[in-house]
Amino acid sequence: MNFGRGRSREEPEINLIPLIDVLLVIIIFLMLTTTYSRFAGLEINLPTADAQASSEKAVEINVAVNAVGDVVINKRPVNGAGLQAIVAAMQAVVPPGAKDPVVIINADAKAAHQRVIDVMQAAQQAGLVHISFATQAAPR
Repeated sequence: MNFGRGRSREEPEINLIPLIDVLLVIIIFLMLTTTYSRFAGLEINLPTADAQASSEKAVEINVAVNAVGDVVINKRPVNGAGLQAIVAAMQAVVPPGAKDPVVIINADAKAAHQRVIDVMQAAQQAGLVHISFATQAAPR
């Protein structure tokens, strides 16, 4: 018995409206939960130079300060604990006619902060204006 002989068969179709609703809800959820990070930056153009590298090596004065507070300049211990003793030792190691010597301070991590400041003041009084600090990379 075929009761639907005269009627045509309907084609199955996918209803897209619920699919669109679900996709819009997902998009809104993603937009609300996503954090947007703005990176503040300053765009700069660095200058360029065509000059050749200087063949002169700067004079380096290595100053070591240990945890006790002893000062060693170019592997020679400083006699005396005062600021003037450090100034005299720094002036003694600067070769005559040296152009802009660099003072490199190697301070122990447990050295007193005041002792490092004393070395910096001694360098200033000795007329040495270029000061740098030596560090080491942390072990991985």
